[in-house]
Formats: sequence, structure tokens, C-alpha cells
Amino acid sequence: MSKKVKTFRPKARVPKGLRDMPAPLVRAEQRMLARIREVYERYGFDPLETSAFEYADALGKFLPDEDRPNEGVFSFQDDDEQWLSLRYDLTAPLARYVAENYDALPKPFRRYQTGPVWRNEKPGPGRYRQFTQFDADTVAAPGVAADAEMCMMGADCLEALGIPRGSYRIRANNRKVLDGLLETIGLEGEPGSPTYMTVLRAIDKYDRLGRQGVELLLGPGRKDESGDFTKGAGLSPSQITAVLDYVESGVGEGVTDRNLVLEGWRKVVGESIVGREGIDELAEMDALFTAAGYGTDRIEFNSWIVRGLGYYTGPVFESDLLFEVKDEKGNPVRFGSVGSGGRYDGLVERFKGVKVPATGFSIGVSRLQSALELLGKLDVEDVQAPVVVLTLDAANMAGYQTMVSELRAAGIRAELYLGGAGMKAQLKYADKRGAPVAVIEGEDERAKDEITLKDLILGAEMSKEIEDNTAWSEGQPAQVSVPRARLVEEVVAMLARHRDVRGHHG
Repeated sequence: MSKKVKTFRPKARVPKGLRDMPAPLVRAEQRMLARIREVYERYGFDPLETSAFEYADALGKFLPDEDRPNEGVFSFQDDDEQWLSLRYDLTAPLARYVAENYDALPKPFRRYQTGPVWRNEKPGPGRYRQFTQFDADTVAAPGVAADAEMCMMGADCLEALGIPRGSYRIRANNRKVLDGLLETIGLEGEPGSPTYMTVLRAIDKYDRLGRQGVELLLGPGRKDESGDFTKGAGLSPSQITAVLDYVESGVGEGVTDRNLVLEGWRKVVGESIVGREGIDELAEMDALFTAAGYGTDRIEFNSWIVRGLGYYTGPVFESDLLFEVKDEKGNPVRFGSVGSGGRYDGLVERFKGVKVPATGFSIGVSRLQSALELLGKLDVEDVQAPVVVLTLDAANMAGYQTMVSELRAAGIRAELYLGGAGMKAQLKYADKRGAPVAVIEGEDERAKDEITLKDLILGAEMSKEIEDNTAWSEGQPAQVSVPRARLVEEVVAMLARHRDVRGHHG
């Protein structure tokens, strides 16, 4: 007798760093996207869709995690031996699109786009390998008025999502100010060099790691709680002190004059031409903020905003949530940045060979959604669950199909039961679906040209109040028989009684 071969059954599990989203969260995200889209449209941006895959050489090497395989992206080699990568953001694909269609596009070119992006990074709480972004960018706009517009639009988006003024801040800086600082302290290497980027990424972590953590990253390096070691920039003690003094000169709570911050930064950059140019650009942006009524309760200048991506060349900005909430275990959670952006004048140049100025703003939809959920401001209102038409007689499927079609034609969400079970199981299914009404037509009803409507919401409420089975069977006010011709009219009336109840689970 041969030995029975064991059937392999893979374990059902979502990959690490990824997640599934049930219907309520999908709908909540769609409502978020609709509100953001409304703001982007109001500012005059048009939609664009680009491919999820790009040639790897088109994406460039701009991600912070350069020590990880494939530069932090998911890649594979196609059958023509060219490397393809899942997009890690929506900006690099935009640069490719603009370069490919440059002559046909109006300039400035203003577009918005939303969709998933992927990062081959170490996952953690609230940090996924796939997440949704919603970007708006202006290409071929050389002046910082375009950068100022991004900051103001970011503030408008957060308020449109229900985050009150004072609970968020758009924080802006300029890469040129950082260039001037590093030039002043005698840092060797051009902007974009490994040492330069290590310094910027250390500063970028100030709000999370504090002075001591950043000091280690500017010096020999830092070991995190998991034991992973990050190599530092190797600056001298005097250079580290100068950088930290600048970082801690940023705007504090209650400061109401952005010009005071800029005056302090002028002393930091000294005679650096590029540093002073960066401060002048921020001063121009400040004048536009003030003219439009955006005070420091919405937009501030902040010294530790540098952005970790290597392609930024001018103003950079982040949208930070200031409130602290508790997670499901009661632990305090502060979400920090939920959006960011900046000027990237060299990204299209990689393709065209000439500078094409551009700036953009990206909202991290997945992270913002998690924050709104904990804050209690996520719009998770259920849609009306469907009316379920029971199928008690296989020979009468055409009649049941006619009923569900009549309901749908009247604008009522309705579904035909297709599971093949008996009446009791079908009613249990309708209840689990949160259906407000079940439509029943068996042989007796059909003989009388009637249907039975079961009000499942009322029935669930009554079952909590009536304990005596006799009283329940004698009452049955939640179940009525009506003429078949009045199906739509009676269902509409039954739904109207529960207009505020979008779904139930008895």
C-alpha cells in the first residue's frame, strides 16, 4: 500500500509590512480622497495617472535607505533584461511623464495624482511597505510663489479633513539654508554627497530622536533599540555643535513672526551666498503667506525640516499633526508628519538635460487616515446595507430577479441571495450583512400574489425587549405581508423609518 502524499496547503497570511482594508476603511479612504481632490481642483490642478512600474533607471537613486537592497525599492528584471521597479513615490514617475511629453504640455503644468506606492523598508507600527499618497505638483514654475501655494494648499487640505487650526502646522525650510550652514562649518563634499545626505537625514530625525540621538548620527553613529547600527556623518565636535545650535534655533510654540526666525538664520549662514539666497526665498514666501492670511498658527519656518529624499533643491515643507492620542492599548501616540514636499529643480533635468523647475506636495493618506481614526475624526459612516431578496424556490429565480431589479431601478441598494441555503440560513445571512429589510416570497405568498417584508432593524430591537416567545410570535409587527405590486413602495416606507440607521447587526 503506497504512502498517502500530504497535500500542501499554504498558510493564509498577509505579507509583512502590508495590510488588507475592509469595506468601512476603504469607503473612509475614498471620502478622504474626495475632500483632498476638491481642494486640489479648487487650486486649478488636473488629474493624471501613471504606471505603477517604471524602469529602474528612470526612478533614480533618491531614497533615504541606501543601505538596503535595491535602494529601498521592489525590483525585478524583465525578459528583455531591463530592470523594472514599483514606484516608491509619485514624483519620479511625474518627472518621466513630463520629460516624455514635454512639448505637448502646457507650462506651467499642474497635476494631481493619487495611488499606492511601495517602499522596500523595514516595517513598523503605522509604517507600511505599501501605502497611498495624494500629490499635487507644479512643473515649469521657477518662482517660490509656487512653493508658497503648496504650503497654503496643504493647510487647506488638513482643515478640509476636519483637523482644526492649532492641531496641525505646515513647517517650511529651504535646502539652500542647509547648504549655507554646511558650507559655513567647512563640511567637505558637494550637496547630494553621502556625508552631506547623512547630515541632512540626521537633522530630519530631530523631532523623533532629540538632541542626543542626532548628535550621535552627526558623529560616530547610533544603535537603535533593536540593535541595528546606523553609521554617522563623522563630523568634528565643533561642527556638530554648530549644526545642533542651528537645529535648536527653530521656531517655538507661540512665535508669531516668521521674520524673526529668518533673522536668526541669517547669522547661521554668515556670508554664504547660497544660504542667503535660501533665506531671501523664504522671506518672499512669508510675504505671500501674510498677504493670504496664513499666520504662524498654520505655517511656520522650522530649522529641522530638511526632507530625506535626495532630489530636493530649494524650499521644503512638512505637515505635522500636533495632538497626541491614545492607541487601543492606551499608549500615547503622536503621528507627526502626514504630508511633505518641496522644490526639485533637477529631477526632469535627468531626462531633458536642461533645468526644469518643479515643486510639489504629497499627503500620506494611509498615515493620515490612521491619525484621524484615533482622533475620532475619520468619516466611517456606513453606507445603507442592501435589501436582501430571499430565494426560497429555485424554480422561481426569474421572479426573484425581477424583484431585485425593480428595487435597484428605484435607487435602492439590493441583492439577490445566491448561497443555496434554506430560509433560516438566508435570514441569518441577511442579518449578518446588516440588511435593513428581507423580502420573502414562498409558495403561499406567490399563491396570494403577495410578499412578506421582514424589518430586520425593528426585529433586532424588539428581540432585545421581548423575552416571551408567545408574545413574540403573536406580535410580529416587524413582519408584514403586502401586495406584490407594492414591493418598491412598501420597502421605501420601511427604509424611511430607519433613515439614520445605515447598518445593523442583530
